[in-house]
Amino acid sequence: MGRLFAIEIIYRGIYQKTLAKNISRAIVLAAHKEGKPGISFGRYGDSPERNGIPAKNFAIVATDDVTLEEGMAKYEPKEVDITIAVDDTLCKGVESWAWYGLQPVNRLLKPGGTLIVTSREEPDALIAMSHRKEHPYQLAIVKGTVSFSGLWVYKEDHTDVRILGAISRILPELFSLESVQKAIMDEWKDPIKVASAERAHERTTSVTVRPDQGNPEVPYKFDLPKWHEMGEGIAIPSIPAGRGMEDPVTHASGGFRPDRNPTFKKFTTRTMRPVLNFDTCIKCTLCWLHCPDSCFDVTPEGLYDANMQACCGCGVCEAVCPVKDCLTMVNETQFGDNASQWEMWRNDKPGYEKWLQGKIENREERSHGFRYRGQYEEQIPEMLNIARGA
Repeated sequence: MGRLFAIEIIYRGIYQKTLAKNISRAIVLAAHKEGKPGISFGRYGDSPERNGIPAKNFAIVATDDVTLEEGMAKYEPKEVDITIAVDDTLCKGVESWAWYGLQPVNRLLKPGGTLIVTSREEPDALIAMSHRKEHPYQLAIVKGTVSFSGLWVYKEDHTDVRILGAISRILPELFSLESVQKAIMDEWKDPIKVASAERAHERTTSVTVRPDQGNPEVPYKFDLPKWHEMGEGIAIPSIPAGRGMEDPVTHASGGFRPDRNPTFKKFTTRTMRPVLNFDTCIKCTLCWLHCPDSCFDVTPEGLYDANMQACCGCGVCEAVCPVKDCLTMVNETQFGDNASQWEMWRNDKPGYEKWLQGKIENREERSHGFRYRGQYEEQIPEMLNIARGA
């Protein structure tokens, strides 16, 4: 048998669909230039693709047809040479749908494989977000803002070809930079995109991530029921109503915390999260009323704590809050866990005030949607400038 190469592209459903398709297709086209057969395909989990939900594309390439056929016989690769995350917030884990639980972004990487991330962050920030892996792997960053070259708004921001250039540097036995350049000219007929791929190839470097580095938490998971464990008929257990909250200081109980779906946490859809200033909250209830996912818990004193297991980061709460800077959306890369902000505030109010101000002062404009027509077009010059100057 020959050599089988596997690459996965993790992206946000709909918003980056075209981007992921173009990357996976171009990987195969570049490999064809060197006589290697291959195939690219998408996998969304067990449901249709949805806005913001992590999804995957794969590119499978082999040195011969027989080896490719063997690789194609699997539903998806069991391990990959390269994982590409086109949104750096995906480093905190991937949950395509409720069947799988939370999957580490590096789960399929072979020993010594490479995680390529599109990001403006430094390696330490992305390593801290990513779950630990039992063997070392490489991390490479393609500098740039998050690309929303998606289903409806595909624009030429060069993220696709820059990633191709990075792959040719990281895995030259798959294809060379020359093959990438030929594939780009055949597919896009754009010498500027060829130059972008060459620049990315020249600048790409990687760092080794050790097994003792990264998020030490064990990702949540659950076991699916066996056929012999299912009850008769069709029955879907309801989610319990919920219960009061306990104050971590006084231990008094009050307010209300609803129970949530135990097998779909939603937080992996998030690129931004709300941070709350409990000292300025006027208890108007608007965040609680307007949240489409009912993610706000009512505390014993009538304040509202955003449950970060349930929050998808849509930003509706920020839009309806009437108090300036009482509720602020902050880039998800600034956080390492889903801990309760209200409990942090109750346990150490001066410390929480310092933490809150630091998050607000260092926040970066970020969204996985668009607030007005033409917003994406305005961002493209910035993206290209970052690509040229990275």
